[in-house]
Amino acid sequence: MDGNLPSARSGQGAAGPRGGGGGVLLVTPPLVQPNTPYAATPLLTGFLRSRGIRADQADASLELILRLFSESGSVRVTHAVERGCRRRPSLSRNPSVASFRRQAAAYRAAIGPVVRFLQGGDPDLAKRFARRGTLPEGPRFAVLNGAAGRRIEASFGARGEPDRARYHASLFVDDLVDAMREAVDPAFDLARYGEKLAVCLPSFAPLQASLDAEPTVVSEMMNAIASDLIATFRPRLVAFTVPFPGCLPGALRMGRWIRRHAPGVAVAIGGGYVSTELRELTEPALFDCVDFVVLDEGPAPLLRLVAHLFDGAPRSRLMRTFCRERGRVALHDAPGEDIRHGDAGLPTWDGLPLDRYLSLVEIPNPLHRLWSDGRWIRLALAHGCYWRRCRFCDTTLPYIRRYDPAVVPALLRRIESAIAETRQTAFHFVDEAMPPALAGRLAQAMLQRGITVSWWGNVRFETAFTAERVDAMRAAGCVAVTGGLETACDRTLGVIEKGIRMEEAIRVIARFGRAGILVHLYLMYGFPGQTVGETVDALEIVRQLFVARWVQSAYWHRFALTVHSAMGRDPRAYGMEVAPQTLTRESSVCRRARLKGRGDGLASAPVFARNEVPVVGGVDAGVLAMGDGLRKAVYNYLHGMGLGEDVRAWFEQEVPRSSVGRGWVRRVAQADARSEGM
Repeated sequence: MDGNLPSARSGQGAAGPRGGGGGVLLVTPPLVQPNTPYAATPLLTGFLRSRGIRADQADASLELILRLFSESGSVRVTHAVERGCRRRPSLSRNPSVASFRRQAAAYRAAIGPVVRFLQGGDPDLAKRFARRGTLPEGPRFAVLNGAAGRRIEASFGARGEPDRARYHASLFVDDLVDAMREAVDPAFDLARYGEKLAVCLPSFAPLQASLDAEPTVVSEMMNAIASDLIATFRPRLVAFTVPFPGCLPGALRMGRWIRRHAPGVAVAIGGGYVSTELRELTEPALFDCVDFVVLDEGPAPLLRLVAHLFDGAPRSRLMRTFCRERGRVALHDAPGEDIRHGDAGLPTWDGLPLDRYLSLVEIPNPLHRLWSDGRWIRLALAHGCYWRRCRFCDTTLPYIRRYDPAVVPALLRRIESAIAETRQTAFHFVDEAMPPALAGRLAQAMLQRGITVSWWGNVRFETAFTAERVDAMRAAGCVAVTGGLETACDRTLGVIEKGIRMEEAIRVIARFGRAGILVHLYLMYGFPGQTVGETVDALEIVRQLFVARWVQSAYWHRFALTVHSAMGRDPRAYGMEVAPQTLTRESSVCRRARLKGRGDGLASAPVFARNEVPVVGGVDAGVLAMGDGLRKAVYNYLHGMGLGEDVRAWFEQEVPRSSVGRGWVRRVAQADARSEGM
């Protein structure tokens, strides 16, 4: 095989499961970012081993990428593209497909060296790949043409040859992905396979149709990986983490293969997507692919599942777990305490091929590239959100509502253990929001202990991030923060109950910026009641933050109303009208029936996923029409372009002049600097 599945092992110091047979195999399904392991399987593998349970882990997402982007994989993709063009002659006119067909031999020859280089091997290839024309170039390379392209190339600087080479190699990979999506598998994307299939999906039918469709090269490889995992590890339970919509189709395809070809192996899914979207699950067809669906944090439910499968404990003792009984869906949720953060053991990356992950530079922006470049060890300072008041957020969900911070000594043990095991010193703290006091105490402790690391994470731009605390974070290795500025408007921030005001947020952002810590902003448009003028003002504030170089990256999302938010529970209170029946909830009788494991009382129309609620009134159509302009503006800003333009220039429609003074952001930040005695 072209991938790198490890040999089977029972885990360092871990006993086999009680009752004999195989152990637990924790799997990251296709597809997530290929630069570093996703956080769930190392955490759960370490936890299960700490309880004496045999546990292994595998990254099927990385495995699929390595098989596809290999010489033999390229041959199979080439044949599949040709078959697609014979069936649909119009495909041959698609720019991505035409470019790939014209240069298929060059792609096949280059794919091995490119992947090896992106994995950190053969660094001398940088001299070659940094030059234009040494790799086959498709439509993705058009970004390097003209004045904008010259600016992008110049951004790497005279000594930026390795980064420039990685950027060119990443464009090469993106061209391959585009050709595959057009001609081989329309669901394929490098980090979001089948995402459109799994977003806003009340019915299981589209996923069922995709699973039953004629196999593609991608789906055949997924089945082959599932087969190899079973042969390698011989598990009793395979548990897939499904953090994002794009992971669901791969998990279900591999799960279905396992259930059909290894009937003695149980299959479970859990993770962020499952815990958010599948809470009202009544669709029995899902259980042709899996045996169990687990909600919220996994350690305690996994222990119950192991006891059920390995020790014969009754299903009634399961915790937050759906299964199919007598053809209907039942939810078992026996009482029990969740595992505290400090009691979850030490995560382990044992079994993951850390030297084979690919670091991509899809956009040469120093902050934006953090998501796809570098092998970050993912840990958390706390479970849940310490603020949990934002009205648009899913604060009713248990895994967000239950706040459980770790203590600093435990965090230091996790950091030092991770460094010792992986020989890596770069960390991504994946908290809902890093608690300011805890982040400050951890920074001071790392400085006192002499731990030299780099790290970044998500924050709320609140005044608790004082200049002194921010400086300690920088000194302790903090290189970047991300955070929600949301509507960037005091009036709507008050409606949201964000707990910050714009002047306060700007002062905090400037503190990070002055300390040399990179900043990314999450923003939203289309919030109920938000006006065109407020949105223009928000863009002007963002522009000024970029001009001051206190912000390096940003992204504008369309507002989404979800059933698990306070706004979703009472949309009329916020001036919204929603599509009929979208807020109908399962009756308490139905819920009690499912809790008891009975099928009676369930709704006649099976429910699969439910999260986003369609809003049909209460949102300004003029604001919605600004989405393309907002995204175009920040895309240019993060490349250092268009910063001097009037913000009105980014919109096709006529919008009012911003009411924000041109130097307002700097004046706010300067007043803060003076008050801090800087």
